[in-house]
Amino acid sequence: RDGGFVRGGYQAELDEMRALRDESRKVIAGLERSLIEETGIRSLKIRHNNVLGYYIEVTANHHSIMTGSDAAKARFIHRQTMANAMRFTTTELAELESKIANAADRALSIELAAFDRLTAEVVGEADIIRAGAEALAVLDVSAALALLSESEGWCRPVVDAGLAFEIVGGRHPVVEQALRRSGEGPFVANDCDLSPESGAKAGAIWLLTGPNMGGKSTFLRQNALIAILAQTGSFVPAQSAHIGVVDRLFSRVGASDDLARGRSTFMVEMVETAAILNQAGERALVILDEIGRGTATFDGLSIAWAAVEYLHEKNRCRAIFATHFHEMTALAGKLPRLHNVTMRVKEWEGDVVFLHEVGKGAADRSYGVQ
Repeated sequence: RDGGFVRGGYQAELDEMRALRDESRKVIAGLERSLIEETGIRSLKIRHNNVLGYYIEVTANHHSIMTGSDAAKARFIHRQTMANAMRFTTTELAELESKIANAADRALSIELAAFDRLTAEVVGEADIIRAGAEALAVLDVSAALALLSESEGWCRPVVDAGLAFEIVGGRHPVVEQALRRSGEGPFVANDCDLSPESGAKAGAIWLLTGPNMGGKSTFLRQNALIAILAQTGSFVPAQSAHIGVVDRLFSRVGASDDLARGRSTFMVEMVETAAILNQAGERALVILDEIGRGTATFDGLSIAWAAVEYLHEKNRCRAIFATHFHEMTALAGKLPRLHNVTMRVKEWEGDVVFLHEVGKGAADRSYGVQ
């Protein structure tokens, strides 16, 4: 809109218009010097006013030089006679004045025309440009993932048509980098095995309990990320990984409302949970974080309990379900493919130490007050 997007030297006319627009005084001064040399009148000046515009002014004593011959009369056009001076113009000066007045608009017009020509050429080569961009994107991602895999010790996953989901020493790549940069110590790697047990035709569900700040949400996210990376063809942040193809990944992690649509935090949670339960199949991977926390305790427990039962009996998918409802650990005795795991903690001299390790068993408290 304001111009300036075509480099100098591309087009002579554009450079001229820019010079007139930005350096009109220098251009006029150059013409003035040229006329002084031509006429020999050292006092000759090119001036400007709102009536005449640009004009050539000489003293009355020099008028004969400007009008003394037919050639001079043809070249210098008389405009005005003053008491002590005479004013003239030339065809060259009139054209220059017009160019200066229109230089900015003309420069922009030339730039826009050049842009339109370039756009037309680019559109004509759109298919080639698109193919090149896609190829470069693939190379960029592949090279970046290769460098990352080598520098971070990622492994090549096994992806097949089964229902396995066995991660050994899995890590969250983003959290791991953040911890390294902050100097807070190494990331604690964890295993995850949602593979069907011998003879079973459906994946396992891990019911994950543990304290606040124990690392439950990070564990959920890292396994989802590993599944995504594996199925993009990337190495993954783990010691080893064996993943049966995941056809859908469902995630219900975090809490937020939707004021624009009149939905509370709990309503959003329920709508999304219902969508997961209605769509997940046996090849899906589901991660659910603290379902039911947005309402009364017993109502929330009932909802979470029912959701786990439905995942086990109807969806029959691989899932990790994190919760603070410790009563739900009793489901392990009722649902054969459900296993209790917990984020380990250690009490030391009155303090709670979060180990960020996932182990078998169930938590008996959340340490929320501590």
